[in-house]
Amino acid sequence: MADGSTDPQGRIGDGRSERRAVHLLVSGRVQGVGFRSFVVGAAREAGVVGWVRNLEDGRVEVWAEGPPGGLERLSQAVRSGPRHAEVQSMTRTDEETRGAFHAFEVRI
Repeated sequence: MADGSTDPQGRIGDGRSERRAVHLLVSGRVQGVGFRSFVVGAAREAGVVGWVRNLEDGRVEVWAEGPPGGLERLSQAVRSGPRHAEVQSMTRTDEETRGAFHAFEVRI
């Protein structure tokens, strides 16, 4: 795999870019301010797949899979949020990949 191809686990080249997953829960003023659309754009820019959705308790939930660097870029973007949002807290949990996602989308 030295040629940059991927193996079945999503590793590229020498395996250092292994695919990972994160689960984010974001609290604050994160609903009704374009937060989900912001996350979709940030995820696509970071090259990760998964989903984002509003929770009934006012938080936003994110599941993302991709290379560690992309997940870190997404986490930083989510922690900052879009212009009109106010992120008070964000929890990040590293998870096992599901491998079921091919894009990043908003879930209802």
